[in-house]
Amino acid sequence: MKFIAPSNELLQHLLTVNGAIISKPIIPILENFLFDIKGNTLTIFSTDLDTSMTTSMQVESKEDVRVAVPSKMVIDILRSLPDQPVTFSIEEPSYGIEVVNNNGRYKMAGLNGSDFPALPEKSGEGRFTVPANVLLRAISKTLFATGNDELRLNLTGLFVEMKEDSVNFVATDANKLVRFTRKDLKTGSDQNFIIPKKPLNLLKTALPNDETPVVVDYNRSNVFFTFGTTQLIARLLDEKYPDYNAVIPTENPNSLTISRSDFLSSINRISIFASKTTHQIRLKITGSELQISAEDLEMANEAQEKINCEYDGEDMEIGFNARFLKDMLATIDGEQVVLKLSAPNRAGLLVPTENEKDEDITMLIMPMMLNNY
Repeated sequence: MKFIAPSNELLQHLLTVNGAIISKPIIPILENFLFDIKGNTLTIFSTDLDTSMTTSMQVESKEDVRVAVPSKMVIDILRSLPDQPVTFSIEEPSYGIEVVNNNGRYKMAGLNGSDFPALPEKSGEGRFTVPANVLLRAISKTLFATGNDELRLNLTGLFVEMKEDSVNFVATDANKLVRFTRKDLKTGSDQNFIIPKKPLNLLKTALPNDETPVVVDYNRSNVFFTFGTTQLIARLLDEKYPDYNAVIPTENPNSLTISRSDFLSSINRISIFASKTTHQIRLKITGSELQISAEDLEMANEAQEKINCEYDGEDMEIGFNARFLKDMLATIDGEQVVLKLSAPNRAGLLVPTENEKDEDITMLIMPMMLNNY
């Protein structure tokens, strides 16, 4: 059995789905790609049993082939070859694979493709379509706020909350929270689920930044993202997401408007002098002036800067984790941001002065207790 494929095109398809493969999996065959040829279509599968990816391309073949191919070895050899047609020959019953091109031949040990685990199948419980660039934006604006604590597994993924005429994408680690809303996604449903972090990182890499339609199918166990010739399947987190709306303060009488780039640059400088354990910085707001300061008592380091701002509210001092603020400011678009505050011991809200069309973004950051200098 054999097939012929352009080396560079095949390599690009393999790299698209390679992220789902892990080294030293529990089942050895999972270190391989599954090559499944029917007619002249090659479908490539990869999985770690929680995250699976598929992609397809046209090849020249006279018979159907199903073989597991060593992932690292086939990528390494294709990377080193010039762009030219390569022939894959598969021997039965050993499933030995020989790759032949104009310059030479290379042999590797394959496995019976029938031993490759079956991937989850769509069950038709729910579906909606989203442009690739919108989904990419939703992931990029929220994923940084997810948690890493395996003891709080429900916070380690992205919460997708569907309404009849909008979708909320929510991420939190209990110290910071981001809610990204798209008002133009009509799901016709009132469902929700939690997607783990790994498949979302793979989506960020694989999605084109254009209006390519992404069909999102979901059931109780899995979510399927299909775009172009690629599909990503993610096993959902079987956890209950916290009532995040309960922690978003609704009364915020103090409002600070400031240049996003100036604010971020100042925090970048001041945080150099903050405690390496707490990363705490202090914001002191009086009138139209914001003073940002930090100190590390153990190392005798301290710094402070003043920035002009627009402020409507009572004078206030509040502490925040500099790393969290920097992540948020780096993610928000626009020239100016608004920091909405209620009290030094209550969460602050960071929002852009103007949202993009059909979207709304709110970022919440918990305060840190201040020690008087």
